[in-house]
Amino acid sequence: MTFGILIAFAVLAVRIFLLQTRDYEKYQKSVISQMTTESVIPAERGDIYDTNGVLLATDITVYRVFISPTDIQNAIKGVDKDGKKTNDDPRPGLDVLIADFLSETLDVDHASVLEKASKIGRLDETIARNVENDVAEEIRKFININELENQIHLEANPKRYYCYDSLASTVLGFTGSDHTGLYGIEYMYDDELSGTNGIYITARDSKGGEMPTEYENYVEAIDGYDITTTIDMFIQYELENQLRATLADNGADERVCGIVLDVKTGGILAMSTIPDFNCNDPWTLDEYFLAELAELGLSEGSDEYNAEVRELRNLSWSNKAITSTYMPGSTFKVITTAMCLEEKVVQVGERFVCTGAYFVPGYSKPIHCHKRTGHGAQNFAQALQQSCNPVLMTIALRLGSAKFYDYFTAFGLMEKTGIDLPGEGNSIFHKVENFNQVELATAAFGQNFTVTPIQQIRAIASVANGGYLVTPHVVREMTDSDGNVVYSYDDSGSSRQVVSTEVCDTITQILEEGVSGDGGAKNAYVAGYRIAAKTGTTEKKDKKLPDGSTPFRVGSCVAYAPADDPQVAVLIMVDEPNKGSVYGSIVAAPYVANVMASILPYLGIEAVYTDKELENLTKTLPNYVGWSTEDARTSVGYLGLDCEIVGDGEKIVKMAPEGGSGVRKDGKIYLYTGELEKNDNVTVPDVMGQSATLANMMIVNNKLNINITGTTNYETGAGAVVVSQSPEAGAVVPKGTLVTVEFRYLDGTD
Repeated sequence: MTFGILIAFAVLAVRIFLLQTRDYEKYQKSVISQMTTESVIPAERGDIYDTNGVLLATDITVYRVFISPTDIQNAIKGVDKDGKKTNDDPRPGLDVLIADFLSETLDVDHASVLEKASKIGRLDETIARNVENDVAEEIRKFININELENQIHLEANPKRYYCYDSLASTVLGFTGSDHTGLYGIEYMYDDELSGTNGIYITARDSKGGEMPTEYENYVEAIDGYDITTTIDMFIQYELENQLRATLADNGADERVCGIVLDVKTGGILAMSTIPDFNCNDPWTLDEYFLAELAELGLSEGSDEYNAEVRELRNLSWSNKAITSTYMPGSTFKVITTAMCLEEKVVQVGERFVCTGAYFVPGYSKPIHCHKRTGHGAQNFAQALQQSCNPVLMTIALRLGSAKFYDYFTAFGLMEKTGIDLPGEGNSIFHKVENFNQVELATAAFGQNFTVTPIQQIRAIASVANGGYLVTPHVVREMTDSDGNVVYSYDDSGSSRQVVSTEVCDTITQILEEGVSGDGGAKNAYVAGYRIAAKTGTTEKKDKKLPDGSTPFRVGSCVAYAPADDPQVAVLIMVDEPNKGSVYGSIVAAPYVANVMASILPYLGIEAVYTDKELENLTKTLPNYVGWSTEDARTSVGYLGLDCEIVGDGEKIVKMAPEGGSGVRKDGKIYLYTGELEKNDNVTVPDVMGQSATLANMMIVNNKLNINITGTTNYETGAGAVVVSQSPEAGAVVPKGTLVTVEFRYLDGTD
């Protein structure tokens, strides 16, 4: 017996030893979990601002509304949680009362609420999520009036809110239901924005009651950092307006995208892909994608339908400006020119003859110029302005494959830019061992390789800023909840010079003279500003119709300004335009010009007009309604304009054009002192397709005023023509009405 007892005690001693050593942590955690209650203290997600401090994304409080079926049923029976009668009277029909109110207030199914209220043993049944504060307040009042504190509950939760819905959506991204970033800045900087949750630990006694405060432990939450981006919301708005305009005017089977870049710092001032999505409702497809979905004719709810919805949704979220690659086409000639001028294999004034084709040594087939009849005799500057393929091939072959490859790498086109956004793509270029003479010749004018739009504008920006390669970025700085700067983008030492400033200045001058003169990018002209620009059009050789043809094109334009001290670069790329022209000079350049016309004055860059431009400027009319006829006549004369008083009254009761309109110096103002007579109206002529001279004559001869938009250097080159007018032809309007016409060059083919 003694021996048996000793063995038993030995076994127990070993067991106790193991419990207190090997299994110590396991049982300690178990005891603590039984003795304590942990409550998470959520950290607040940081806000996102534009570069001027405009709030873009923040957290708002929404509520989960849930009911306790057990407490509802107990109240109906008048019993407590143990089933014992209470002093309160039974409340028959309480479940119906609750279902009536919640279904109407939250717009949920009445039968569903009633079913949830009848579930036995349930303490938490969700009725609705993401309930806004004003609705939550109605529910609180209902709870208080009807003494339903145990039956209906509100749980506060944070919800991400984007102040401008879809504006900059592909840059900002969005968060999921768990409040973590799923795309864009929200994803890239999720750790910094999320912060660190805190925790509140409370000790409990055997009955579940709280222990004295000395057993409490509180770890404070650390809120996420606020982010200030480089995005400027005014510039973003203007860029998106023009991207939507080119999509509406020209179509794009594979969407359009654009970038506005600070050429000196690499900061992204605007970036967008259109069509896009609403950050506050990213799961709902844009109308553009819904139309695509409808065209497929799939049965809603089918597997094929749901798969297509997922694919279109992912497409709408993708930031084409950084994820997709395209052949840059003739916009790349700017880079080829920089290489060749730097290596002195060509001079600006050197003469060439373009016959419309070029034979690469060792290759039997000719490589054609976009102008099949040839450009004839021209110097190199003219060849770049006219986008002559044979001349660019000639100088590239002089440079040689090895040096071209080295410069291509130096311009950052063999690597990702490092932009701080997720999903960045990379170029597809020839392997060095396969980079033969033919590939060199086609690469010279931007064919047979692909880059991303962000890579292309980065390379162009290096020419704009004097030869320095910068790093594109969207986050300028981060601050903590006390306003202390914890991160600030530092571009010192991050850039390298690729080509000399002298070479860059030469290229800028050539490009600007092409825009203001007769170059292929003259649709990018903006009166008062010197714009350097290059257009491009490329064939998508990897996408074919069943018959083997390749009709799909990409039209693009890159520009930077002002030419004497470049500040910003703009790129617009239209992927598969489908409403007529496919050329970058038509589907992209005019919209780049509109972006420049809006943002350059906004950036404080003053317009400097030539004498010719001053002649075409308009005078803004005051509102003469209510003025005396003599005062109005004097004011019009002071503006250098002509006017006609219609009627015998002493005061102006109507005017055409209206006050605030811009009128050219050759315009005429009609001031009416009484009711309009039938002979005071005229018919708007049809000026579509007409030249500036003829359109102006037709409108003015009809006693109307002309307002010119679009390309305003309409007297250079082959001449711009009217592509739209408002009011439309045939409209009957008062004399003096302003007819707005848009001019555009249609002779561009690159």
